[in-house]
Amino acid sequence: MLFNSLEFLLFLPLVFAAYWILNVWTDRSKVLRAQNLLILIASYIFYGWWDWRFLSLIVFSTAVDYGVGLKIAKANTNEIAKEAPEEARSQTAKQWLWVSLAVNLGLLAYFKYANFFIENWIEVWSKLGVQMNPWSLQLILPVGISFYTFQTLSYSIDIYRRKLQPTSDIIEFAAFVSFFPQLVAGPIERASKLLPQIRQRRHFDYKEGISGLQLILFGMFKKVVVADTCAVYVNDIFANYTDYSGPTLALGAILFSFQIYGDFSGYSDIAIGTARLFGIRLMTNFRTPYFSRDVAEFWRRWHISLSTWFRDYLYIPLGGSRAGKWKAVRNTFIIFLVSGFWHGSNWTFIAWGSIHALLFLPLLLTGRNHRNNSDIEGLPSLSNILSMAGTFTAVTVAWIFFRADSIGHAVDYLKHAWSPGSLELLDLQGTIQFLFLLSAVSLGIIAEIIYVSSWKSRFWNKYTLGFWALLILIYAQNSQSESFIYFQF
Repeated sequence: MLFNSLEFLLFLPLVFAAYWILNVWTDRSKVLRAQNLLILIASYIFYGWWDWRFLSLIVFSTAVDYGVGLKIAKANTNEIAKEAPEEARSQTAKQWLWVSLAVNLGLLAYFKYANFFIENWIEVWSKLGVQMNPWSLQLILPVGISFYTFQTLSYSIDIYRRKLQPTSDIIEFAAFVSFFPQLVAGPIERASKLLPQIRQRRHFDYKEGISGLQLILFGMFKKVVVADTCAVYVNDIFANYTDYSGPTLALGAILFSFQIYGDFSGYSDIAIGTARLFGIRLMTNFRTPYFSRDVAEFWRRWHISLSTWFRDYLYIPLGGSRAGKWKAVRNTFIIFLVSGFWHGSNWTFIAWGSIHALLFLPLLLTGRNHRNNSDIEGLPSLSNILSMAGTFTAVTVAWIFFRADSIGHAVDYLKHAWSPGSLELLDLQGTIQFLFLLSAVSLGIIAEIIYVSSWKSRFWNKYTLGFWALLILIYAQNSQSESFIYFQF
């Protein structure tokens, strides 16, 4: 079920009403469990609306990690093993952790990467002169599998590290895994933050409700007004790049930067806002990343839930930056390559991750990767503006590989982008559509500036909700409704 669909427009109010009606239940001891059960049922309906068959994967992953969590905790505190050496006591816990890793990463690898490895295996042998009959598995990638897999993995790992106690309530745990606002595209929540909220009684808060509606509308604004309007041009330019001049191709890359940000951060805002309607707070996933002054700052502001997941569960266990410069360089490349591969089974994503690693490397080697940790107060200086422009340009070039169908497509696109010529905006979609594009991008930039400024309360409050809703409806009539980009990951 898509956030920008009629089905969701009907689904959300019904679940919201039922959820808070339960809160006035006279038997208070049963309210929390009933609400969690409703969340679970609603989440399964939300996910099953796409393809009910893949609910079995979520149920299976939930059951495995629920059981593994209890087994790891038992192994960590086993009364019989208390006299045994620490290493011996932890061996059983480690074995159960490997069960969780094998099951979750195995499912992810099978559905997401099996065809990638098969195709590349055939390609390698063909270059060695051995011809194989091309074949592939007829697999459909389950929506959101990369997100809920990482969420359940963090639960098992944190219990193994003794940073979290497991829950014995299967409904509570299943609601954590499948919580519908962030189920298919994040934010990737940690059990240590989300589970305690699911465990405790929730009460409706009017201010939180208004805040949630504001975020939902802001997310829909980013998606419908900015992302979907840009998508019309991006799809055309990338599909027919040989027909257009260099400046037009450069514009296409810039518009994709706006599209993917509006699309993905818009989804995150809707997810966070929807969760607030149910008395649950999710983590911030984006913090104006295109205002970053270097690539290191960009990754502290872009897809924060994923970048911090890799930091805590991969980068730091590998030694982080504590084991010397060269190991820090190695670990950095591992992180960015894995991050690229996480996004999809295509060499373009690995190239995208490699580009970011190369952009990050000079900052790491010179010790400047934490230079821009604090936000800019007031108007940015000329130096900061130039740094932002340079970072945005580098990130936009990398996005070309992310958007392209293949490495060859991306390289060829870049080559053509250097060709001279004039912008062919009006020839692409017509004058009216061009005006909508220009106004959409302008409104997106203005809204982003307002959102991080002291003017936010003047433009984003309960009195302006109608205005933003009307704006969304106007642009929805003049753009194509697109699926969220990160649904494919």
